[in-house]
Amino acid sequence: MSGCAGPTRGPAVPADIQDRAVIPGLTPAIRTWGSGLNPDFQRELFESIHREQEDLRSAGHTGPLPRADFLAISGGGADGAFTAGLLNGWTAAGGRPVFKAVTGISTGALIAPFAYLGSDYDATLKKFYTQVRTHDILRERGALAALGDDALADTTPLRGLIKDLIDSKLVDAIAREYRRGRLLMIGTANLDAQRGVIWNIGAIAASDHPRKAELIRDILIASAAIPAAFPPVMFDVEADGKRYQELHADGGTVTQVFLYPPSVKLREQAEAAGAVRERRAFIIRNARFEPSWQEIKRRTLPIAGRAVSTLIATQGIGDMYRTYLNAQRDGIDFNLAFIPADFTEQPREAFDPPYMQKLYDVGYELGRKGYPWMKTPPRFEVEERH
Repeated sequence: MSGCAGPTRGPAVPADIQDRAVIPGLTPAIRTWGSGLNPDFQRELFESIHREQEDLRSAGHTGPLPRADFLAISGGGADGAFTAGLLNGWTAAGGRPVFKAVTGISTGALIAPFAYLGSDYDATLKKFYTQVRTHDILRERGALAALGDDALADTTPLRGLIKDLIDSKLVDAIAREYRRGRLLMIGTANLDAQRGVIWNIGAIAASDHPRKAELIRDILIASAAIPAAFPPVMFDVEADGKRYQELHADGGTVTQVFLYPPSVKLREQAEAAGAVRERRAFIIRNARFEPSWQEIKRRTLPIAGRAVSTLIATQGIGDMYRTYLNAQRDGIDFNLAFIPADFTEQPREAFDPPYMQKLYDVGYELGRKGYPWMKTPPRFEVEERH
C-alpha cells in the first residue's frame, strides 16, 4: 500500500498564531487577511499615495491628485477570454486608464499582471485566452486520484506557461510601477485558516527576496487552483520562530472579486491623509448574471458539480453587491461589465480555443464600441426595495 500514499505536507500554522505567520525574508506588509487588515499592510496602502505624489512631482505635476482608477477582475476559468477581449477593445477605442490599482481572483489573477502593465501586454492576453487548450493547462490523473491525491489533475503544464510569462523582466516592470505608487493585488484562499488572503504583488516584486519571481508565480497559480480539480500550493512560512506550511487554493473559494479589504474605509482614511481625489472602479465579471438552464443527470457527480457551480454563481452575484456597497460608502464611481446574456455558446472542453475566440471577440467589440458600463449590479434596485 505504500505506493498509494498521498502527498505529504508540513505542519499547519496553529490557529492562535496565524496572524503572526510571515513569508521568510519578507515583511508582513506583503499580505493581509481578506476579512481584516494588518497595520503593516494598511500603512503600505497609504504609503502608495506618497510614492505616487513623489512620482507626480518628479514629472512636474504640482496640482491636486488626479483621478484614481481601479480595476477588479473576477474568476471564471476560460471565460477570462471576455476580459482579454474587453481590454484589447478598450485599447483600440482609446481612453483606457492607467489604473491606480488592479486586483484579480482565479483567472482574474492570471490576467491582472498584464492588465496592470498596460496595453503593451494586450497581445499576450489575447494569445493566452484564444490559443491555450486544456492540455496546455493540466494533465488528468487516474481514477484513484480522488482517493489518494491532492487533486484530480496535475497542473505542471500551467506552471510551465506561467514561468514563461512571469519572467524576471516582467517582475522588474511590476516593481517599477509599484515604485510609482501603483498597486497590484491578488487573492488566494488559505484553506487551513478558511480565510481569504490578499497579496501585495508589487511589494514582493520590488523586494530583494531571491525567490520573488517564483513566489509571485506560486501566488498566481494558487489563486487559480480550483479545489479538488487542481493541486493546492504550499507556502513555507514562519511564526514565532518556527517553520510551518500554509495550504492555499482558488481565491474564488472565498470571493469572486474584490477592490480592497472591506475594512479599509477608503474615503475616510484617505481624506485624513490629505488624499482627496475622484475615484472610479471598473469591475469585470467573467460570467453571466442570468441563470443557465441545464438538465442534470440523477447521478452523484453531475448533481455535485451542478450544485458547486450554482454556489459559485450566486456567490459571485453577492460579491458584486458587496463591492457596489463598499464603493458607495467610499464615494467611488462604480462601473460593471459582464458577459452578455445573448452569448450562448458552450465550450467542448475546459479550455476550448474556438469558444474562447468567440467570447474574446464579443468582449473586444463591446470594448471597441465603448462598453456600456452598468452603474449598479443587475436587479440591485429591485432587491433594495425589498
